[in-house]
Amino acid sequence: MSFELYPAIDLKGGQVVRLKRGEMDQATVYADDPAAQAARFAAAGFGWVHVVDLDGAFAGKPANAGAVRGILAAVPGARVQLGGGIRDMAVAEAWLEAGVARIILGSAAVKDADFARAACRAFPGRVALGIDARDGYVATEGWAQTSGVTAEELAVRFADAGAAAIIFTDIARDGMLTGVNVAATAALARVVDVPVIASGGVASVADIVALRAEGVVSGAILGRALYDGRVDPAEALAAARR
Repeated sequence: MSFELYPAIDLKGGQVVRLKRGEMDQATVYADDPAAQAARFAAAGFGWVHVVDLDGAFAGKPANAGAVRGILAAVPGARVQLGGGIRDMAVAEAWLEAGVARIILGSAAVKDADFARAACRAFPGRVALGIDARDGYVATEGWAQTSGVTAEELAVRFADAGAAAIIFTDIARDGMLTGVNVAATAALARVVDVPVIASGGVASVADIVALRAEGVVSGAILGRALYDGRVDPAEALAAARR
């Protein structure tokens, strides 16, 4: 199985930030120019850029559209996957037409299953489902609320929807540099045939190696460890391709 790496650009107020456990008041600003940051990732050899409109996730509609458009213009050779505030077909279609390679539906998958399924059908291969879990249960609204649905239940529920991928985030580890939850990610990947991407807690190249060793995980999102220099892009890409 091939293994893809997705450097993350989280947008808050037009800036590139990283949060701790999804807490908006725990934001560290890493860059003022999201487009330039995306270009650096592309120049380092990454084929994808993972973008999240954090303000949009809370507002339920796009809130950093200008920054996203700047990123799209800056990385014409890389693919952008975008999440945050995509709650209806019009917004989904607009972003895909603007050049986003893949949209991510998070809260919508829990709160509006009909829309999520319709989007998967309408845009085959271009819709990923974001499953963000706190203590095993799916969180919504920018992680501000926790549902009564487990991550595995939601994954199974959408196993036949036609999603391009499932992005699984362990919120307790996100931005904490404590190591990715390999066991939970692999367990989720084993109950569905949809490619599963790990997110939250990647702290070193060893995490990438551990995820690859499971043989069922298709990729990982890199955040704070990349910005802090704990993960070298070249070493990470080499480990992913090994």
